[in-house]
Amino acid sequence: MQSTENTIDIERAKSKDNEQSPITLSVLSNLDLVAREDGVSAVYEAKSQLSMSILFFFHPRRLTSRHARIGFGRYQIQLFLLTGLGWAADNIWLQGVAIILPQIQKELNPSRVEFTTLSLYVGLILGATTWGILADLIGRKVSFNITLFIAGVFGVAAGGSNNFTTLGALVACVGFGIGGNFGILCILGALLLEHIPRSHQWLLTLLSAWWALGQLFASVVAWPLIGNFSCENASFCPKETNMGWRCTFYILGGVTVLMWIMRYVVFDLQESSKYLIAKGRDEEALQVLQRIAVKNGKTLTLTLSQLQSISGNVPTSQPSRLSTTQILVKALSSFSLSHITPLFSTRRLAINTTITILLWGLIGLAYPLFNGFITLYLTSQVKDSDGSVSTTYRNYTIISAIGVPGSILACLVVDWTRKNPGKFALGGRKLTLAISTALTGIFLYLFTTSTTNAAVLGYSCASGLTENAMYGVLYAYTPEVFPAPHRGTGNALCSAFNRITGILAPVIKIVTTNVDGSSSTGTANGPVFVSATLFIVSGVLTLLLPIETAGKAAL
Repeated sequence: MQSTENTIDIERAKSKDNEQSPITLSVLSNLDLVAREDGVSAVYEAKSQLSMSILFFFHPRRLTSRHARIGFGRYQIQLFLLTGLGWAADNIWLQGVAIILPQIQKELNPSRVEFTTLSLYVGLILGATTWGILADLIGRKVSFNITLFIAGVFGVAAGGSNNFTTLGALVACVGFGIGGNFGILCILGALLLEHIPRSHQWLLTLLSAWWALGQLFASVVAWPLIGNFSCENASFCPKETNMGWRCTFYILGGVTVLMWIMRYVVFDLQESSKYLIAKGRDEEALQVLQRIAVKNGKTLTLTLSQLQSISGNVPTSQPSRLSTTQILVKALSSFSLSHITPLFSTRRLAINTTITILLWGLIGLAYPLFNGFITLYLTSQVKDSDGSVSTTYRNYTIISAIGVPGSILACLVVDWTRKNPGKFALGGRKLTLAISTALTGIFLYLFTTSTTNAAVLGYSCASGLTENAMYGVLYAYTPEVFPAPHRGTGNALCSAFNRITGILAPVIKIVTTNVDGSSSTGTANGPVFVSATLFIVSGVLTLLLPIETAGKAAL
């Protein structure tokens, strides 16, 4: 039995006071059933449908002819570009930390340089969990803006570290910011998804191209700096002769801070209207829709009374606006499991949520098992190969560049199910994700058989292509499948599990290698075999997901 607060009063919709309601009685009568299936309230379901109608499409049974759609325009394009830069920032730091490890080993002489990666993952876990949940409690806008500032400032500070302990602590702080800023997961994906129409949700898949560009940018910055300003050997490596990695961090941190400034100065970021509706802040939600309409050159005629008529709850006064500090204190004091339990409210949703989280965990371990040590594999897989820094980073740059077409390929097939109704299609979120994930595992298996430099580079490029396609679909599917009131929490659970399993990768590296970082006998391909197996298992598991989001507007 639904409680009265979660059920639309159908009789109220018939009253004269609500003759101007933009949601018709026939639509209202079906919302309670839909809301139960999606794990949200019927009031939210009705207002969400109205919000999407106003934003993106005209439907005569849902929207009266007086309301003009806002559509896809300047605001959404700017949001896509800004979100893409955030995605690039994530991978810039993931790759930036991996790139500097050899020089850290020479200068700071840690017992195990892999502890730097462990520190990063500890920060990523805390950041993904904290900021994902806070996105639902204090809003996407505050979380969206502050995470890059944290990463950028501590990134610059890490470049000035004089000992390994300080470096590890500062890298963990970078991870805390990047973990919350993670490209279409905790915050960015939710913001973009809630401001774009169904017809453009493929843009979430295309965002993975920015991920590849972030990796490419980090490689291009580090290559000349580390190549020209690094120690020749580890026997004598003072700071003055090993400034390459420090300058790399200064540049990466400065670029990250510049991205944060752009979010405040260049782009007028609006809070999610769906988030505000879920919080009962109808007036602020309407103001957001009006600002987006102005940005897109449209006029919005929807009124507050029409929006509030859906629930019949018209407050006599608007709650006072709180400062960011007050919002944060209030949110933390009232934290509960209220955003987690709705993700398992129905059998179908519970199965889908569980499998989605499991996929993030498996891929979270599989990905760094190969990519975290890729420079080592590029130099050691073939005996008597040219293991120079120049050759290694040249190949690494090529692999990064090949990842960009992977995102475009995923965009071409991910919505074929919608574009070809009633016909067999190779597309759709689930099948595209399953194929790209399984192919990644196959290419990694083939990598272990490589006996020439060409084969090593070829299989690495192939896996880079399919990996980027895989992540593009996964990043799109995950926020789409969770309802907006609990999307940040669902994304946070996935991201946190991804980072928790990912932290095992450097642990495996430590266990299977010597103190100096060289491979132990017989274990050189061990992590690659495990990675390949996990990718293939994930591909099969994807086919068991009960929910397909292709061709459907996000709730």
